[in-house]
Amino acid sequence: MVQRVRRNGLFGVLKDLPRNIWDSIFRHPLPSSDLGRAQTSFTNFFLHIHPVKVHRHTLRPTYTFGLGLISFFLFLILTVTGILLMFYYVPSTTQAYDRMLDLRGSVAFGTFLRNMHRWSAHGMVAAVFLHMCRVFFTGSYQSPREFNWVIGVLLFLVTLFMSFTGYLLPWDQLAFWAITVGTSIAAYAPVFGQEIRFLLLGDNTVGQEALLRFYVLHVAVLPLILSLLVAVHFWRIRKDGGLSRPPEADTELFESQAQTDEPVREIEPASATLAAGVGAPVGDTTTGMMGVVKRRYGIQGLVRGPFTTIGNVPDNSVFSWPHLFMAELFVFVLTVAGVLVVSFFFAAPLEEPVNVQHPPNPAKAPWYFLGLQEMVSYSAFWGGVGIPTIEVLILLLVPYIDRRVRGVGRWFARERLLPNTLFLIFALTNVILIIIGTFFRGPNWEFVSPW
Repeated sequence: MVQRVRRNGLFGVLKDLPRNIWDSIFRHPLPSSDLGRAQTSFTNFFLHIHPVKVHRHTLRPTYTFGLGLISFFLFLILTVTGILLMFYYVPSTTQAYDRMLDLRGSVAFGTFLRNMHRWSAHGMVAAVFLHMCRVFFTGSYQSPREFNWVIGVLLFLVTLFMSFTGYLLPWDQLAFWAITVGTSIAAYAPVFGQEIRFLLLGDNTVGQEALLRFYVLHVAVLPLILSLLVAVHFWRIRKDGGLSRPPEADTELFESQAQTDEPVREIEPASATLAAGVGAPVGDTTTGMMGVVKRRYGIQGLVRGPFTTIGNVPDNSVFSWPHLFMAELFVFVLTVAGVLVVSFFFAAPLEEPVNVQHPPNPAKAPWYFLGLQEMVSYSAFWGGVGIPTIEVLILLLVPYIDRRVRGVGRWFARERLLPNTLFLIFALTNVILIIIGTFFRGPNWEFVSPW
């Protein structure tokens, strides 16, 4: 921590007040050295979940496309806009729809706020699915990241359920009949199907009990579960050695330096560094001899967990501050900007109030469940329960079945042709079923042409 000279007198205290407040919150000024960059991650409550250093491969935009971060930032937007909406919403069948009208006509920026919440929810479903696809196609679910893949699959299911429970809250025709169809699919489960549906609705039909249960699940239970899973997910990323990368990523630094004739960095063996004394300053020290740069390591090297084998492979990493943090900030700004633009140009739908005597034809589930509804039209049990259950079980078990650790860290690696092909078929099949249910199904669930 920087020691500052204390000023005496009232004028000096007032002059130092902003600086003293800043120093009480942030223990260090903006870092300008490697030691400062390391301390920034260690001593900040919000940043300490990050490692002090990350591999350069982690920061490649074309590797992750920021999909995991986009999913997380959309969840933050949903949390903020959801809390604001809770000030106006009443989970009552006699008031819920009127509150939606009030948001549109009487509350400043009410429509815009609802648009942000609605489109962020849909965007999060899509982003989490694409993030899962990215992890699979790069083989990032393989050892030692099997359990984190399982956490990711659970996150996808919770995200779907959280969006589904929020679908009912406007209490309009679209919400009522979509939830009626969605909960009917759950009733196709063998033995306990009707009991599961009754547990969801609190009744035999969608009504006040269902609205209250969906509201509590949507604003309290599911966000809490999702937050815990996200925390474990982030923690495991760090403990599993960061994002996956191909083995050759550790040699790219030497190759690039050889091409540019840069001096090669020499890394001191760990034993020599530790022997020199624990607590040695972290940083690069130029010896002045033959242009060789030696890297010294501090106490952080003793923290338990996987780390680069010092002295055996090149250190192809950078400090999280500012490299990783700036990348995260860029994705955050991009995500917020995207939500604002979509919310400005596209209004969230609000149809007529619920009328149980006049169901729409066809009554469709939310778009992310239209694939299930399409399969149910062929077989109620297999489409609604059998195939989805098998798909989820396969997704959960795939890292324990596919044990070949080859082609990890590369998109569509040739060594992973079979698993990538199977997963591509799985993903495309579900997307095509959703497209069919959205655009090619009309009255009585008959095929129609959208043109």
